[in-house]
Amino acid sequence: MKPDVDLDAWLQTPPGQYVLEWEREHVNAAVADIFGYHALQLGIPELAGLHDNRMPHRWLATEQSSQIGETAGQTPDFCTHFAALPFPAQSLDLVLLPHTLELSDDPHATLREVERTLVAEGRVAVCGFNPWSWWGLRQRRGHLLRRLGWGSLYLPAPGELIGVRRLRDWLNLLGFEVEVVRFGCYRPSVSQAGWLQRWAWMDRMGARWWPVFGSTYFLVAVKRVRGMRLLGPAWKPVPVPVRSPATVANRVEKTAESFNHETPQGQNFESNCQSGGHLHRWSLQGQPWPRRLGCVAALGRWLRERAVWWRAGHNQQPNGDDGGDTGATGTQTPLHSDPASG
Repeated sequence: MKPDVDLDAWLQTPPGQYVLEWEREHVNAAVADIFGYHALQLGIPELAGLHDNRMPHRWLATEQSSQIGETAGQTPDFCTHFAALPFPAQSLDLVLLPHTLELSDDPHATLREVERTLVAEGRVAVCGFNPWSWWGLRQRRGHLLRRLGWGSLYLPAPGELIGVRRLRDWLNLLGFEVEVVRFGCYRPSVSQAGWLQRWAWMDRMGARWWPVFGSTYFLVAVKRVRGMRLLGPAWKPVPVPVRSPATVANRVEKTAESFNHETPQGQNFESNCQSGGHLHRWSLQGQPWPRRLGCVAALGRWLRERAVWWRAGHNQQPNGDDGGDTGATGTQTPLHSDPASG
C-alpha cells in the first residue's frame, strides 16, 4: 500500500497544475470586486487567491510552519490552527478556503471559526473536489482498494470528499446564503499531461451537457445577520396630547356677543331683547355656562334701560304731547278751551 499523496507534491503534477489554473481563474474573478478591509486565505499558498483583491489588509495562513519560506507561490504571513484563528469576532470581510475543509481534521470546527470571524455580509469562498465526478469515483475506488491492502489514492485528500449539497447544508445552518456555485475540470482522471491535452474537448462538452459532474467546484456564500427592533412592553400606554378649551376671564360683554345663537325664528338674543321679547326657556337650555351668563348680562342691561326710560317718562310735565299745535311764536295752543273762560 502506497502512502497518502502529499498536497504540495500533487500540485506540481499535471492534474494539480490543471486544477490550479482553473481555480486561480475563477477565484480571481470572484474576489476582485469584493469590498472590505481585511481578507484571509487559509492554506495552499500556490493558489495566491487574494492577488487580485483590492483590500488593504490581506493575509495568508498555513497550519504547518515548514511551508513558510518554502513555497513556490505567495509567502505565508503566519502559522495557526484553522479551528482557532487569531482574530476577534466579526473582524474579517473575506475568507478564502481552497480545499481547506477537505484537508482539515475537523471541517465543522473550521467552518464555525470562519463564521465567528466574519462580519455581517462578509463572504467566504470555498474550493473543493466533487465526489460525483470522474476524479471522485477514482478516489472512492482507491479507498476501497486500500481497505483490501493494495492500491493508492488519486487525490491528496485523505478523508471523505465534501459535496456541494452537503456543504450548502452546513452553510445554511451557520446563517450563510450561497451566491455563486461553479463546476469545472471535466477531463478524466489521468496522470499524464499528454492524455489531459487529448481530453481537453470535454471541458466544453461537460460545461454544457453535464455541468454538475465537474471534478472541482467553486462556491461563494454570504453571512446573513437578521436585524431586530426592540419593542416596548405592550402594557405601557402612550400618552396622547388632548387640547383643553381655554377660559377667557373679564370679557363678559364680548362673551355675550360671541356666544349668541340664533333662535328658531332666525333672530339672536339681542334682537329679541330690543324687540321687547323676554328670556324664554329654550334660549338657555342645553347651553354652556359662559353663554348663559352672557344672556343674563344682556337681559340685565335691557331691564336697566327700560327702567331708566320709564322713570324719565313719568317725571316729565305734560306739555301737550297728545297732538297740540304750536304757533309761530313757539307757544302751544290747546286743542280744547276752558268753557268758563268763554
